[in-house]
Formats: sequence, C-alpha cells, structure tokens
Amino acid sequence: MRPSSRAVIYGALAVASAAVSNALSEEEQVKITNSTEECTVYWYAGWTDVKDQFPPIWKTADIVEGDETAHALFNEINATLPTYIKPKGTTSGDFSAVRPTYDHSDPDCWWTYSTCKKPKYEGLGEDYAELPEPETWGLAFDDGPNCTHNKFYDFMAQEKLKATMFYIGSNVADWPLQAIRGYNDGHQLCVHTWSHQYMTSHTNSQAFAELYYTTEVIRVITGVTPTCWRPPFGDIDDRIRMIAAGLGLRTVMWEFDTNDWKIGSSSNVSEADVRKNYENVFARAANGTFKEHGTIVLTHEIHSQSMDLFMEQYPKIKANFKNIAPLYATWNETEIYVESNGTKGETFADWVNSHGGSIADTATTNTHTHPNPTLTGTAGPLATVDNPAVTSVLQAAAVTAGQDGAGSGASAVFPRALVGAVTAAGLGALLAF
Repeated sequence: MRPSSRAVIYGALAVASAAVSNALSEEEQVKITNSTEECTVYWYAGWTDVKDQFPPIWKTADIVEGDETAHALFNEINATLPTYIKPKGTTSGDFSAVRPTYDHSDPDCWWTYSTCKKPKYEGLGEDYAELPEPETWGLAFDDGPNCTHNKFYDFMAQEKLKATMFYIGSNVADWPLQAIRGYNDGHQLCVHTWSHQYMTSHTNSQAFAELYYTTEVIRVITGVTPTCWRPPFGDIDDRIRMIAAGLGLRTVMWEFDTNDWKIGSSSNVSEADVRKNYENVFARAANGTFKEHGTIVLTHEIHSQSMDLFMEQYPKIKANFKNIAPLYATWNETEIYVESNGTKGETFADWVNSHGGSIADTATTNTHTHPNPTLTGTAGPLATVDNPAVTSVLQAAAVTAGQDGAGSGASAVFPRALVGAVTAAGLGALLAF
C-alpha cells in the first residue's frame, strides 16, 4: 500500500469518533471490543507531555530543532556512512528516475532493485530473512499498533502466541495504550520507522530521525528500547543499514509476502488472493522446502482484514509447521531490549519446551548454526569496546538502575543515551555481531 493510502486509513481511524476523551486505564482499554470505541481519539499524558520533543506524526521525520542529544548521535553515525550511496527516488516509492541509470551490479545492495539481503559494504551483517530452525514459522506483524487490535491480541493470548511487532512511531504516538498492551502481552516490540515511507529516499538525517524517534517513542511509552527494525516495503540499502546499525537495530526482512497489506488498496488485492498466498507457503511446507530452515512470512496488523485472515489461517499454519515462535526465540536471543529490566526473550529450546513441545522435538534442529543466547544493548558487544559513547551508555544505565519499571507508561523511564549510541571507533563491533 502506498504511503498516501495508509495515511487515508490512519487518518480515518483518527477521526472515527468526533469525541476526544481522556485515556482510559490500560486495563480498561484492553477490555474494549467495539472497534469504534477502540478508535476513539484520546489524550494520554505519557505522550502529550513530550510530543513537542518529536517530529510531527505522519510526516517525514527529521531531527527536532534543539535536540542536542539526537544531533550529537547523528553526527557520530553520519561520520561512518558510505558517501558513494545517495538518496534514491521519492518517499512514495517512485524510482523511475533512478532505475535506468543505476549500476546493474547493485553496489548499494538495494533490496528494492534486486532483493539484496547480503550487504556489500564491508562489516555489515546479513539481513535476517530466514530462520535457522527447520519447520518453524517466525511470527511477526508490521504496521501496529492498530487501534482495533484487541480481538487479535486476545486471540494470540488465548493461543499462547508471542510475536515480534514492528511498530510505526506515528501509530505509537496515536495509540499509546495499544502499544503498552503489545508490550504487556509479552510481544517483542521493534521499529518500523516514524512515517512508513521508502527509506532510501531520505537524506541521512531524515533516515536517522525516522528510526531514532520511533525507537524513542516506544521507549517513552513502554519503557523499553527496541533492538531490531524492518524497513517499510523492504526498501533498504547499505547506507540505511549503517544508520540502523549505528542505532543498535538489526535489520529484519522476510522470505514470503502474504500481501495482506494490499487489501482495499489501489492494487485490487482481495482476501481470496491473500488466502492463496498463504496456501502457497503451506504447499512449500508440504514439499519439504522448510526441512532445513524456517521462514519469515510478511503479515500485518494494519487493518481488521489482515488480522482476521491470520486468525482464519492459524489452524493451517499449525498443521503445516512444527513450531510457531517469535523471531527472538528462533535466533536464541534472551535480551531483546536495551534495558536490563525489560521483558526477557527465550532460547528456542526453552520456547518449545514451554509451548507444548519437548527438547526431543528439536533433535533435527541445526543447533550448530545458532549463536549463543545473545545479549544486546549495554550488555552486548558494544559494552566490550573502548568507546566513549558506550561508556556514557553504561554510566546512564547504572544511574537509572532501579527506576520505574518497563511497561508502566511513564514518560521518562530511561534517558535518551540508552539508544545504542555508537561512534565510528566502536561501530564495527556491532556490525560484525
């Protein structure tokens, strides 16, 4: 769906009710089942008290005037970026002026051009698009939090499902209680940019701001700092990967697309088309495609149709895949946020054992390809680097230890310095991780 179409959807939701009310409690918001009530615009102090520190919602982000912390971090990252990779096309994805003259060897590893997922800029790690666990469906959803998601999240809770949620920063600002529910339900929160535009079209500072302020709004609202992200439309090149890596964000792509996000758009994709796309994945599972690895299938919580279709297809997913797990478990990630007091991840074996399986079920797993249970943020690879930015992060973490817990909705639980700051000297450690 083009950004303009998304803006219509989100704008319609924002005015679904003329009334603007004070926010309910988190517990009250979770219980709402009427979609009109769910999408009644509300004031939430945890956002309204800090919104002037952020870019305007649903607009191309750039560094907010006077935000010296962001400027300083951007300057550190900007010094590491490849100067030969320039912005491409428009924010709505018009690359017609770029493609005819772009080098066919794809030196930028531009996914939109060649679906490149193995960066060509030295030191950058490969994008995550497959899973090391055979016969495993990596559960993830883009474009949340959607204001009508209570039924969907209730379903996942009933089925004991946890997912990796790629949240849009402007959606978190619009629907902070829905974002808090995502965290409180135990889902992994990751970044899906501020305004959901084509990232390679942005200048360096805009691309930085799209990621930085989304990371920040998630932290401000939920108390935790994400460590992964997914580019809208998959539009990424090595310049954007470097900016994301500088912010401590791992790039996550996908292997198959249900196209559920296109329902109701100008592309005329129907629910029947989306069901067929699900069936194509199931057919691959049946023919042994996933005997040696698992898969990431692109699905969304963008609207009720996409969420309803996943719930409809879930029995077939269970029938065709041995395991359904959040992405962090398939990669054995146990520390999924920067903050040490945030929700922890699980290794894959622990996930299987706690969800009706046993260690015997993983006997055919390619365990030799797994990293050890990973640590990110202040306890991760950057913490071992003699790096002034890392030192400041560690000091900030020590100062804030014992403050308000994650998920409280507090507006200032952790300082901005905790957003995985890196300098040119220390960036290599993260890129090689």
